[in-house]
Amino acid sequence: ATGRTKIIKFEGCYHGTADSLLVKAGSGALAFGTPSSAGVPADLAQHTLVASYNDLPSVQAFFEQYPHQIACVMVEPLPGNMNLMMPDDGFLEGLQAICRADGALLIFDEVMSGFRVALGGAQEVTGITPDLSAFGKVIGGGMPVGAFGGPASVMEHMAPLGPVYQAGTLSGNPIAMAAGLATLDLIAEPGFFADLSEKTTRLVKGLIAAAAKHRVAFSARSVGGMAGMYFMSQAPRNFADIQTQDSEAFKRFFHRMLEQGIYFPPSTVEAFFTSSALSEADISFTLEAADKAFAEEAN
Repeated sequence: ATGRTKIIKFEGCYHGTADSLLVKAGSGALAFGTPSSAGVPADLAQHTLVASYNDLPSVQAFFEQYPHQIACVMVEPLPGNMNLMMPDDGFLEGLQAICRADGALLIFDEVMSGFRVALGGAQEVTGITPDLSAFGKVIGGGMPVGAFGGPASVMEHMAPLGPVYQAGTLSGNPIAMAAGLATLDLIAEPGFFADLSEKTTRLVKGLIAAAAKHRVAFSARSVGGMAGMYFMSQAPRNFADIQTQDSEAFKRFFHRMLEQGIYFPPSTVEAFFTSSALSEADISFTLEAADKAFAEEAN
């Protein structure tokens, strides 16, 4: 669609096991990317530029260094692969403006946030419509499904209308399609996301209150059915921030919760999700366990 070769992604954002995207930042924000997985050729990785999330100047600098060479900016609008991050006011709008000014495409990876934070995903929450969107996870109703889409001006480049090949052995698998459709019908029911968001908010606020009660450095936040918790006093803005949290305190909390029957993601860089099946009793049980875990941490 653009005839260009360079891609901008953000440190800490994960977009699957595509060679060009298995890249993280080098020693400087303006350095060429280096592979962060064995088997990725350096001459391929050099086309991937890594910026810092919530840092528009780092993005603008790449466009100034490589004018009319950048094909796209790919971003998780609500990142969940470096724990849950929230975009600063104006960040996504700024990305869109920078892309439009140079003729690059803005791509939202909504594999995590899509149909999880709202029926319209992060695009509904942020009010930003990208040039391309990618989805997965929720849309399969537990089955493996991936999807992408955008306006006809972009999608017409895909075969059979255009020269870009796309096919897959399991594309359109009928079982996965049926499961996904049933899920989308369910979450489209009135009040579904309001109820899910209320449950998640109550859980997150309860965790914050329990930590504060025992004076444990802790912060948390949520949007829809997506949440993040951090063993640091202020919620992080980017990957560099999340690296500074107390990972040992998190490990102790994780195991104390696990011993009480509560399983959180076992990593400081993973967001956690809630389900509409979460009951009042589940939330109360979790918060009681958290109170005990934080009390032990304080002692």
